[in-house]
Amino acid sequence: MVNSEYATALDRCQNFGDVFTLVKRAVRESLGQERGGLMLYLADLPLHIGAFHGVGSNAIVMNRRLLNFVAKSARSVRQVNSYVFSILLHEYLHSLGYLDESTTRRLVYEVTRRILGEQHEAAAMATGSPIRVSPAPKAWRDHFGSHESPEVITDFDRSNQTYIS
Repeated sequence: MVNSEYATALDRCQNFGDVFTLVKRAVRESLGQERGGLMLYLADLPLHIGAFHGVGSNAIVMNRRLLNFVAKSARSVRQVNSYVFSILLHEYLHSLGYLDESTTRRLVYEVTRRILGEQHEAAAMATGSPIRVSPAPKAWRDHFGSHESPEVITDFDRSNQTYIS
């Protein structure tokens, strides 16, 4: 069942911690699972990698170059937040032990469709490439040069739980 409260809350998110709080709530309500103690890093990764979670770690590493591309190409805050939601949901599921990519992609779509609806921007991203906001080839070329150090995002996982339940 679609919850318009989620869509409104996602539109109002102002940072990674806000979006991740929604991701965790959606997974808890949809799958009955949660874990705490995760950290988010932004790093310059190859363009074909949106993010990754190292199995057994407490880290999610998001591709800063793709995020910057989406932020510059998006037509709305909803698109940016939907992208971040989709990426964080995917990696959060990996952190819960869903390691098979096809299973994880299916779950991302099912959870997103259930809470935001099939017509929501995040559901469209879950069915295909999350960077559907703009396929402009020149914009991609402009993002090859960044090689900054990884950045730790503070105030990301606001839970005090440090284990999988």
